[in-house]
Amino acid sequence: MGWLMDGLDTEAYDRIYSDRNLVGRIMAYFRPSRGRLVFVGLALAAAALSEFASQVVISKSLDAAGKSGSMAANLALLALAVAGFGVLEWLLNYARQYLTGRTVGETILQLRSDAFARALSHDLSFYDEQSSGRVVSRVTTDTEDFANVIGLVVDFLSQIILVVVFFSYLTTIDSRLSLLLLAMAPAAIVLALSFRGFARFVTRNAKRVTAQVNAHIQESIAGISVAKGFRRERFLYADFTRDNRLSYRFHLRRGVTMVLILPIVGIASGGGNGLLAWFGGSAVRDGQLSLGQWFLFMQAVGYFWWPLLNIASFWSQLQDGLAAAERIFSLIDREPKVRQTPDAGRAAGFGGEMKAEGRGVSIRFESVGFAYSSKEQVLDDFDLAIAAGEKLAIVGHTGAGKSSIIKLIARFYEFQRGRIEFGGRDIRSIPLEALRAKIGLVSQDPFLFPGTVLDNIRYAKPDSSDGEVEAAARSLGRGDWVDDLPGGLASPTGHRGSSISLGQRQLVSLARVLLKAPALFVLDEATSSVDPFTEAQIQEGLETLMRGRTAIVIAHRLSTVRFADRIIVLEKGRIVEEGSHESLLEGRGRYAELYDTYFRHQSLEWVEESGGR
Repeated sequence: MGWLMDGLDTEAYDRIYSDRNLVGRIMAYFRPSRGRLVFVGLALAAAALSEFASQVVISKSLDAAGKSGSMAANLALLALAVAGFGVLEWLLNYARQYLTGRTVGETILQLRSDAFARALSHDLSFYDEQSSGRVVSRVTTDTEDFANVIGLVVDFLSQIILVVVFFSYLTTIDSRLSLLLLAMAPAAIVLALSFRGFARFVTRNAKRVTAQVNAHIQESIAGISVAKGFRRERFLYADFTRDNRLSYRFHLRRGVTMVLILPIVGIASGGGNGLLAWFGGSAVRDGQLSLGQWFLFMQAVGYFWWPLLNIASFWSQLQDGLAAAERIFSLIDREPKVRQTPDAGRAAGFGGEMKAEGRGVSIRFESVGFAYSSKEQVLDDFDLAIAAGEKLAIVGHTGAGKSSIIKLIARFYEFQRGRIEFGGRDIRSIPLEALRAKIGLVSQDPFLFPGTVLDNIRYAKPDSSDGEVEAAARSLGRGDWVDDLPGGLASPTGHRGSSISLGQRQLVSLARVLLKAPALFVLDEATSSVDPFTEAQIQEGLETLMRGRTAIVIAHRLSTVRFADRIIVLEKGRIVEEGSHESLLEGRGRYAELYDTYFRHQSLEWVEESGGR
């Protein structure tokens, strides 16, 4: 089936589930609504009986029309009965659809919530491999497709109930014709059921390509400013056109596959109807059936064949829903790579250990091995001890492993070997929520949510008061930057902070961490993209607020390196030098080389020397 894939990539965490497994998982979501489902079943049965009764009444009216006597009065009563059964059927169907809508809505609400919760729980390695657009497609589009199929199943069941009722009545009219009708059913059913595996395959691929198109659109819009800056809109459109055409081909194959079965079943059903009409008409001619009974029989044939004709369409659409459920459950069932030990839930002593060390926290790496993939080892037998309250600066060339150390401490990624201790405990034995509550991370590229500056700072501590938020903001640079905002802390940030400057976004990000008051401050090149004036505002607040706390600083700025208690030089995942700024310069080793490359031009001595030339 390689030609059917047509260059479409599967997603690594996709799984293939059996029908039994899928149906069992789906039914588990409907279990809380089983009481309501009982009423849906009763409404289905009652509506089917009502429709059946109206057809019986019409049959009786045809027989009555051929008789003398009070024909007008009988026909009036029969007409009223048909109208009454029609109204009753409408009311029952309304009740059934209302209850079904409530049940399906609540089920999809829970399913979508579970899918989104699982998406949030995945570690960053998952999002390194999967685009956000594909994940969004599973949480939104696939759950919607699943909801549509549930409604289809309910309608199909109502038709099945009607068939059972009609067929039971037909056997009382003419058992020979009823058996002839029943003999035609297995061929249609076998044909439709044999079609389901192929239908699931093409439907699953159609959903994959839809997710691929969604991902491309989302990523293109997210990077539109870069694309416009480099005049790459035409190339973005070309890439989109390629994916869109791929989507067209896959959905065309799915459409052709889904309708292929209908003509075959339709031809078979037409032949069957012709045979039944012939034998039934002969029975009327010979006086074995009345005209009304023949009408009822042919009506029942229509009701009988409709679900059988629809079973192919039903199975194709059911496979659409099962493929959607399969993709959703694949997302839910994908296990995070970052795993805490079974006793991680018992963290009663964690806070006590933290208090015993003051406001800081000790960190220790013991023979840690880490790689993002099997192709490249980032850290190999890495050892590092950071004392509580120590300010550590990490320097090194790009790719040396500086940020990887931070990501391992925050448990964004899982290390493969060794041990990491946080506050004297194995980091794997600490609940992630408790661990990350102790860590304040400020990255090079600050992310702000839509809202106000106040909202974004309060994000770190939702229950904080306006006064606490303002105090955290004004602790940076004496608060001058707050006064520079057009609306103060009430200033809107816009999409991703586009309404304020990059330096102000970084200050908001820092204030957010300061409000959290963590035991460990982590600055991952947090001042590398701001102007010197903003950097001075940041430094003024940080030196005070980091006092007594542990701090790890990854920096390309001299100002953020000099105030560190210790500096380590990282190279290919190994510590090649460590010491204070002065001692490392005197050693004229790797740090001195980095200093001459990155830091010397930022020093006052260099500025004075340059000015004297």
